Amino acid sequence: MKAIFITYNQILNDRVHEILDRKFARGFSKWELTHGRGSTDGEPHYGSHAWPSMNSSILSVVDESKVKPIMDALRELDTETKMQGLRAFVWSVEDQI
Repeated sequence: MKAIFITYNQILNDRVHEILDRKFARGFSKWELTHGRGSTDGEPHYGSHAWPSMNSSILSVVDESKVKPIMDALRELDTETKMQGLRAFVWSVEDQI
């Protein structure tokens, strides 16, 4: 099993959910409001008067076979919406209930 952590500008909410639905990643946990800024470029997302954008974050644990299709779709979305901000990370899951 693998965990995919996705953090993205809230404007991409529907599109990220659509990717997870299309790739049959049903289960996830979501944080509606997460602050952040890109590691190399892009505007901060702090929800403040100066930086009003906000991120959401999702953690989904999936079978290893689903990781590449999900990450490919997220990469495509990121390419299409470069200025919005999207990051995704994959971790190994050693055990689960």
